[in-house]
Order: sequence, then structure tokens, then C-alpha cells
Amino acid sequence: MNIEIKKLRLVLGDQLNIKHSWFKTVESNVTYVLMEIRSETDYAKHHIQKVVGIFAAMRHFAKELQQHKHDVIYIQLNDENNLHHFNKNVRALIDKYKFTQFEYQLPDEFRVDEHLKAFTRNLNIPSKVYDTEHFYTIRTELGDLFAGKNTYLMETFYRHMRKKHNVLTDHENKPLYGKWNFDEDNRQKLPKLHKPVDPLLFSNDVTEIETEIIKSNIKTIGKVNSKFFIWPINRKQSLELLEFFTNHCLHLFGTFQDAMAPYEWSVYHSRLSFSMNIKLLSPKEVVDKAIEAYTLNSDKIKFHQLEGFVRQIIGWREYMRGIYWLKMPEYANLNYFQHKGILPEWYWTGHTKMNCLKHAIHQSLDFAYAHHIQRLMVTGNFALLAGIHPDQVDAWYLGIYIDAFEWVEITNTRGMSQFADGGIVGTKPYVSSGAYINKMSSYCTGCNYDKNKKTGDKACPFNSLYWNFYKKHEDKLGNNPRIGMMYNVWKKMNPQAKQELLDQANYYLDHINEL
Repeated sequence: MNIEIKKLRLVLGDQLNIKHSWFKTVESNVTYVLMEIRSETDYAKHHIQKVVGIFAAMRHFAKELQQHKHDVIYIQLNDENNLHHFNKNVRALIDKYKFTQFEYQLPDEFRVDEHLKAFTRNLNIPSKVYDTEHFYTIRTELGDLFAGKNTYLMETFYRHMRKKHNVLTDHENKPLYGKWNFDEDNRQKLPKLHKPVDPLLFSNDVTEIETEIIKSNIKTIGKVNSKFFIWPINRKQSLELLEFFTNHCLHLFGTFQDAMAPYEWSVYHSRLSFSMNIKLLSPKEVVDKAIEAYTLNSDKIKFHQLEGFVRQIIGWREYMRGIYWLKMPEYANLNYFQHKGILPEWYWTGHTKMNCLKHAIHQSLDFAYAHHIQRLMVTGNFALLAGIHPDQVDAWYLGIYIDAFEWVEITNTRGMSQFADGGIVGTKPYVSSGAYINKMSSYCTGCNYDKNKKTGDKACPFNSLYWNFYKKHEDKLGNNPRIGMMYNVWKKMNPQAKQELLDQANYYLDHINEL
């Protein structure tokens, strides 16, 4: 006797890839399920725009599947029968509709991966797992590349990716223009009278979703204009944003990718990370589109602009994912410096007298977005200098940014930003005094603190905290060849100047919520 196979396929909120092979044909015995659940909204305190954006994109995706005649079950946040966990909802659907097989795509987060593996082990029907068909790499590729080695240089991985996928290489698989990396060409400050292009913003009405979130009493941070939600929430809008970036931003992306200025929250960045991280866009189509734009407009778009952008995607993004799957779950508990500090209260409000942090945090609260240098060299820099516990920094980054999913957030935060992994991701801590922030921004103009003062009234906190950090961790950093020069400078300072710096830093740390 033939038993009819009825498949239930789970689609997660960051798996909205209409190009996936699942959706190429309509199968009458397959039902897809998407669900808005509290286990995903509540494991961290997220920005309201992040929750709204994911739910809006999920609803659009479900409608798109239905328009293609796929059978879809969509469980909304406040549905009466919503049990608010993947396993509970799936089990209820299997029992109700008599599904005979359960399938899902590989989750990108270790937490969800473990949850679904445990769930399927206890199911009394067969289950099957598929690749998401999104990334350039598989989970284990970075680990395989560095097998037997003690270091995991991103530059090595980046070159491997360029060669393997023939990206920006010649017929001999050598780098175009003779170099793999043009980063030194991409570090300019915005000139005083330079006005970046106005960013492309959308005006999606998400008031219904915001109302449901408020009704559910989900704890969020930040704010949202729910009548004019600015982020792309479907593939069509994501493609529009990609087109806008290649036409209007790519030609100056590299030059000003590290630049920071008050009220210039987007500069020439693509802001495609949200669309990519929920898989409305694939990294390959983004890279291919950028290369196409360069090929058609090489008189306007210089090669270093393109290379810097490509490196962020096939180098940095894929590298961080590879480290994540190589080192989890232990990675989530690394704390190399044994930092124990509490994140200052003003990280949640922006109410600080330090201009750089005030602008970077207010921007994050307003837009659920900051570019990589704002994250690394302003908010992350201060947290590291102040000795904040990596768990606290992780929770803030994971919550506040619309593009923050653990697989890409934690390796950047705990690794690159906080050096809590002891050098797995970065070869040195990314810390600076006020001089670097002034070099790359106009934040210091009009600040309550003086960027040039190291000690005394209104001395820039970054200056004394910088030297205090190096002094405190000399046992772990003193032999690092990349920062040996800083220890030479420290050793040559007179004892009184050293003590004044340490006293100033300790005063600021004792009054951290007043800065």
C-alpha cells in the first residue's frame, strides 16, 4: 500500500531566498510554514526596526510564495494557536495535518541549529535538512583551509576566495592590477564642504506590525516611523537598493568607507547587509552587480572602490561566518582580558557628552544602523578601553542593529571589536585615542571634551583610557609585534605623566555614567 508523503518545510525569518531550489517547482504535497515567535523576539532585546523589518519581510515572502501557488501556513505573532517555539508549532502542525516528513534549511545561528537538531532527533517522522544555497562557502570551508594551522588570517582566506571563484583575477588567476588589497586607498575623511548622496529610503507602512508588537509587550529599543519604514522588506526593493548603490555610491564607496560625520549616517555605504542577511539578495549577485557596474563605468569607478566593496562580502562576511562555525559554541564565552565592566547607561540612550559616541549611538537608535568604523572605532573602541564584559557588548550589538545576526555579529564584536578571542579574528586590539577619531570624522568639533588634552579638565576620555588599557594588559600585549611601538612610547614617558594618565582614566571609569 502506497502511503502519501506530505512534507512540512520550515522557512526561518532569515531564509527568504525565493531563488532557492525548494521554490522552483510547485509540489502539491509540500506545505511551507513561516512563524513569528517569541522565542526569536525575546532571546535578546532587539531594535524595534529589526523586529518590524524581519516580520514585514516574512509576510511579503509568504505572499510571494502564495502568488506562485505554493501552499503556505503563516503563523502571526498574536495568532491564538501560536505556541511561540519552532518545535511546538511544528509538532502541532504535524499532528493537525498528518504530515509524514519534516524538512528545513540549515540555520545560520548555532542556537537555532542545535534546537532543530534536537527536535528532529525526537520526531517520529523522517526529517531532512538542506543547504540555504546562499553563501559562497559551506560551513566547514574556512576550517578546512586552515587545517593544522594556528592562525586564521582573513587576507589568506580572501585570496583563496578570489582565486576559487575567479573574482577580480586575470587569466592566470592573479589579482587584477597586481595587488590583492587596496585598503590603503580607502581611508579618507569627508572634506568639509562635501555632501554625500542622499540615501535611497523606502516608505513602507508597517503600522499593523508595530501595533501587534506593542500589544504583545515585546521589549524593544530604538524608535521607528511605522508609516514610512525606510528599509527594504522584499526582493524588489532590495534590488532597487542594489541598483542605487552601484549607480550612485560605489564610485566613492572605498574612498570614504571609514569616514564619519554628524548627521551623515549612510555616506556611500550600500546598506545591503539587512537584505543579504535575510537572504533577499545573494552575495554573488551583489558582487556580480558591482563588478558589472565597474566594467561599464571604469572611467568613473576606480578599481580600489570596487575591490574594497568586494572584500567586505567575499572576504570579511564569509570569513566571519567560517570562524563562527569553526569555533562555536566555545567562542561565545571567550573573554581574553577577563573584562567585567557594565555597559554605560548611555549606550541605550545616547545621552553622553562625548560627541562621537553621542552621534554614533543616536544614529543607531534612530536608524538601527551604523557603518563598520562607527561600530569598531567608536562604540566598540570605547567599550574595550573601558573594560566592559564582552557579554554586555554582544547583547548591545546583537540587539541594536537591523543586520545583526549572531553568526556575523559575535565574531565581529567578541573578536574584531573586543579582542575577547585573544587574536583568532584580529592580530591586534582595535583601540585608539581621540586622534584617530578626529582623523576620520568631524565628531570632535564642538565636543564637550578636548581631543588634544590627555589629562585635566575636559580631557578627551579616549586619550587616558587608551594608555590605561595598554598598561593594564601589558602582560598579554607587550610582545605583540603590531603594537610594540606603543609600548616603546609608554616606556619613554616620565613617571609623573604616566601616573597622571592612569589617574585620569580611573576617574573616568569611576564616573563612567557621567561622561
